[in-house]
Amino acid sequence: MKNKLRKIIPEFILNGYHGAISFVGALLYRFPSRKIRVIGITGTNGKSTTVEMISSVLIEAGYKVGLLSSIRFEIAGKSEVNMLKMTMPGRMIVQKMIRKAVNEKCDYMIIEVTSEGIKQNRHLFIDFDVVAITNLTPEHIESHRGFENYKKAKGDLFDSTDKVHIINLDDEHANYFKNFKARSRWGYGIESNEENGLRLLKAKDCKSSSEGISFNVDETDFKIGIPGRFNIYNALAVIAIALSQKIDLETIKRGLGNVSGVAGRMEKITSSPFRVFVDYAFTPNALEKVYQTIKKDFNSGRMICVLGSCGGGRDKWKRPVLGSIAAKYCDEVIITNEDPYDEDPIDIIDQVAKGTGEKAKKIVDRREAIREALSLAQPNDSVIITGKGCEPWICVAGGKKITWDDRDVAREELARLS
Repeated sequence: MKNKLRKIIPEFILNGYHGAISFVGALLYRFPSRKIRVIGITGTNGKSTTVEMISSVLIEAGYKVGLLSSIRFEIAGKSEVNMLKMTMPGRMIVQKMIRKAVNEKCDYMIIEVTSEGIKQNRHLFIDFDVVAITNLTPEHIESHRGFENYKKAKGDLFDSTDKVHIINLDDEHANYFKNFKARSRWGYGIESNEENGLRLLKAKDCKSSSEGISFNVDETDFKIGIPGRFNIYNALAVIAIALSQKIDLETIKRGLGNVSGVAGRMEKITSSPFRVFVDYAFTPNALEKVYQTIKKDFNSGRMICVLGSCGGGRDKWKRPVLGSIAAKYCDEVIITNEDPYDEDPIDIIDQVAKGTGEKAKKIVDRREAIREALSLAQPNDSVIITGKGCEPWICVAGGKKITWDDRDVAREELARLS
């Protein structure tokens, strides 16, 4: 019934409804964001990792922290898994969480902010002190009716506050985000030298290996135990946020050094006799970076990948693109079910397979697909399971959810093989 109503009610009415709910939530919980410093992290990829990193730094600096991300909710050290299958919840949940953080005397609330959440006005009536963007690549194109609308949704977050703006200067869309007014603007990057009214934060001597990443900022050496050159950008965003809050580089260094991994993000399940990784990557840009990292940093033998694509009419354009990226980097490609929602899983799999030529195996059952990938692996090979990360459900037709965790399934199938 709910889905049928969504199809017949004009979008502007639905979004207005969500905005009204945001106001009611703020009113009901007594506008809690006015009593705590709120950091909003947006972007196409890297948001959850950035949330985890800045939380670690703030805690190292002696602050009490609350956070809300696609992975988990935490208030003052009490953490619970995000079981909602929704990064930025509606129905007043965000305002309720901020109020809990205030009641627990937290100093900061960190919120992972999505374009869908912004489009539905869930960010309204939240007084953001800092907003940061990690990067911007095509995503949610059908939902936003074009990339420009998607970009504008991200921009609406920057337009909602004139306090502190943090911008990735190496991203091709940086100029768009530099146009919003702010009292303090910070730019970060590896390649860019442009300051132009921003406080420039630049990483030097950047290295990435199987042990993690290292780089230098303002004569301070950083080492973080998570792989992937792309994570240097996430760390730079965090350093800029922390510096804007008057946290010194040595404290930031210790806080980032405490991060040894993020659930479902380049998470290594095993390294012997072959490596198995689980990663959330479900966009072309993120998927390619994951494959590049494993090939370069882990000196991998063969690469065997398990991937799929989301249903519900979401971003159909990217399905064959994901397939083509997998075929480019991986020796064995297994396409499987992910979150079909109300679409036929076989149709989705076929669309992904179009990008692979003759390379792909199609296995609808996700557990069976993971089992097949593991059975093909030899010593020094890498198995990469993408699309869901640590998500706790597979979403199928009729609004039903199947309990799931790629990491648990991989471990179970590994045990069975041994």
